[in-house]
Formats: sequence, C-alpha cells, structure tokens
Amino acid sequence: MSYHKNELSELDDAINLAEAHYENFPVASLLFPKKIRNDVALIYSFARTADDIVDEGNEPIEIKHNKLVSFRKELESALKSNYKSNFWKLLHNTITSKQLNPVHFFNLLIAFEQDLFKKEYETFDELLSYCENSANPVGRIILELNNIRDESLNLLSDKICTALQLTNFWQDVKIDLKKGRIYIPQEDFKKFDTDKSSLRQEQITDNLRQIIKFELERTEQLFKEGSKILNYLPFRLRWQIKWTINGGTKIIEKIKKNDYDVLNFRPTLSKSDFLIALIKPAAKYVK
Repeated sequence: MSYHKNELSELDDAINLAEAHYENFPVASLLFPKKIRNDVALIYSFARTADDIVDEGNEPIEIKHNKLVSFRKELESALKSNYKSNFWKLLHNTITSKQLNPVHFFNLLIAFEQDLFKKEYETFDELLSYCENSANPVGRIILELNNIRDESLNLLSDKICTALQLTNFWQDVKIDLKKGRIYIPQEDFKKFDTDKSSLRQEQITDNLRQIIKFELERTEQLFKEGSKILNYLPFRLRWQIKWTINGGTKIIEKIKKNDYDVLNFRPTLSKSDFLIALIKPAAKYVK
C-alpha cells in the first residue's frame, strides 16, 4: 500500500509509539513479515492509546470514561469510513484489507473500560473472563493478519495470550496495587488461609508466596497447552510466537528465583534476556 505524506506521518507516529514503550514481549518485531509490520504498529497504537486513556494522568474516572467512550465512537465512525484523523483511516484500511474481525477491537475497549471500574476479582474464572477481552483478541488479530482462520488454533492462541496477561499480573502486583487493583482472586487468598491485608501493607508472607507459586503454576500450564499451536504455524510466525512464550516463561523463572517475592522485586527482561529468548527458538532450526 502506498501512503500520502500526511498518512506517512500518522504511520511514523504509530511505529514510534510501539518502539518507545517498554514491553516484555516483542511488539512490531522484525520476525513479522514486512507486509504486516505497519499493520501491527497501527494495532499496537490503537491499544496503547486506549490503555493510556485509562492509566495515564490523574483525571477523575468519569472524565477518563468519557474519553474512552469517545475513542470507541471514533472507531465506530472509522468502520463506516468517517475518519477523525488519518490514523483512523489507516487502521480502517488494515481492518478491511486484512479482513480482521472488528469485534476484537471492541473487546479490547471493553477490557479497558473494565479496568476503570473493576479493581478486584472474586474468582479465577472471573479473571479469565477479563483476559478474554484484554489479551485474547490480540492473538486472534495476529493470526488473522497471517491469514490463519481456524477456531481450534484460536483457542490455543487464547491460552498463550491469557498466560501472557496473567504473567504480567504476577509481575506487576506492586504496580497494580498502587493503582488500586488486585488481580489475585479473592478465592485464592481464602484457599491459602489469608487475606489481602499483607498485600495492601506490602508485606511478603509465606502465605502470599504460596499464592504466587500457585498462580505461576497454572499460568505455566496455560503456556504448555497453548504451545501446541506452534506445530501448525508457518516458520516466521512460529518463531515469533515461540519468542513471545519464552519471554513470558523467563519472567516466571525470575519470579521463582526471587522466591516468589513480587512486592520487593519486579522482574524485567534485559537485552541479553531478549537475545536468549530469540536464540532459544531459533536453535532447533540450526543444523
């Protein structure tokens, strides 16, 4: 696709936004085929912008919600070819030309809206329902960008994306706590005979360590189950997804090494970690 000068500016902004934000997991990686890298950057910009509406600044929830509603209306208008900016025109072109399901984009916005109003979760199933909107649409979009439209593979992708989202929760327990959010389900506090008081007081206890260990184990199981998708993906996408999985499991490994203390240590991936995550899936293809 060729771009007009002003559209190129919007596209550059999207690419710069993707590159500027720290992420544990590669976003617009060179492992994506060149023909979809711009599409990935635009989709990332869409999600990042909505996320920033919710999480950046100290505006009242009502104002943030109004901004998010406006953002949703801009998406609705764009899908009808009415564009507030060139960004929306470019995103609409990505959605139509790549035959992406618009429902995925609306589901992401549902999750962002939920972050505004729901701060705690009673059950793990409730948390999984959140991940259905916050994480799983991303994996399905990536599959569609690669012209993969198979529901059995979608379900495997969902497991990986949910595992990535959960990994982010366990990594960011302290950060989320400062935002008033607790993603550890209430039923798990009860399961390990404790409550949220030690968490709110930022005191790591044996009970809390046991909870985090429990959460990591079932997150790892989701990674394991979802990894079956790798047997059905083309080479470049298989490499990309494997790299992403390795990034998530590396975070889990670091939490374990810190004795499940998510209050005093926040694991991140260094440049060498990223390199290892890249080399690890590649090694099996080197003869």
